[in-house]
Amino acid sequence: MAEHPFAPYVRILGKGKKGSRSLTQQEAFDAMSMILAGDVRPEQLGAFLMLLRVKEESPQELAGFVQAARLHAHAPEALDVDLDWSTYAGKKRQLPWFLLAALVLSENNTRVFMHGSKGHTEGRLYIEEMLVLFGLSAAKGWNQASSDLDEQQFAYMSINEMVPRLGDIIQLRPILGLRSPVHTLCRLINPLGAPCTVDGVFHPAYAPMHQETSLLLGVQQGLTIRGDGGEAELKPDSGCEIRWIRQGELSDEQWPRIYQKRLVKDEVLDPALLLAFWRGESEHDYGEGAVISTLAALLILLNKANQQADALVLARDLWERRNRSRF
Repeated sequence: MAEHPFAPYVRILGKGKKGSRSLTQQEAFDAMSMILAGDVRPEQLGAFLMLLRVKEESPQELAGFVQAARLHAHAPEALDVDLDWSTYAGKKRQLPWFLLAALVLSENNTRVFMHGSKGHTEGRLYIEEMLVLFGLSAAKGWNQASSDLDEQQFAYMSINEMVPRLGDIIQLRPILGLRSPVHTLCRLINPLGAPCTVDGVFHPAYAPMHQETSLLLGVQQGLTIRGDGGEAELKPDSGCEIRWIRQGELSDEQWPRIYQKRLVKDEVLDPALLLAFWRGESEHDYGEGAVISTLAALLILLNKANQQADALVLARDLWERRNRSRF
């Protein structure tokens, strides 16, 4: 029986402590291209993903995976956005306040393209499920995404729509028992080639990996936040690690908290509070701090502010001047 064409990629990763190695960027591109084309057997896919998980993916591997995924996304080159915002983790301790920060940006001459997934981890809130509260919906294709951006300066698309095979693989998490490199590559896909990107991580080791992969992919302005629950949302009552790409240069810093005391967590997460808070019908100290802190970091990324103090002042001003009747 002839060897399957995908077998060499599994062998490279699985030859043991002395014989195995990471894939080159080209090998990673070729392997992911085969996966996305449906040219691998389920046994091979499971082995490949878990070998990568044990080894931990390299920036070169991730860059190759992303390049293959972009081709399968079939994104129109003529569709321009200012900010690519990935959201794949979901929230379980706090509401997804960062959505409000994105909507504020969309009111202030920033075209925001957000993409993510839902449902792969029980008990979490995902952005796609929050959109209906604001009269928004996930785009069912690039034409709708383009219309949403023109009308709202904001669009959201599920990875299930953008690259369906990746969406299928994300749903393997409860079957495999572990996240796979697909969770990372989806965060970095930036299908429309936005000049600025923001993503979130939970585990400390993934922050520099995201940063280095983005640099390999040519990102000049990037922000990776080790935020609440693994999303790109700064915690206002504790310090957060953030990593920058600025004009192609890497840096990192600890973003100071804006509240001196830890705030009491809500006993129940009620998504309806997001809309009420936007409309000014309710108050929420943590939510306000999360929105303003996250918005401030994005203003620096977008070159609308230079340092945290100035960015916080501008963020608070933009938040106060939001169109409360928009939704």
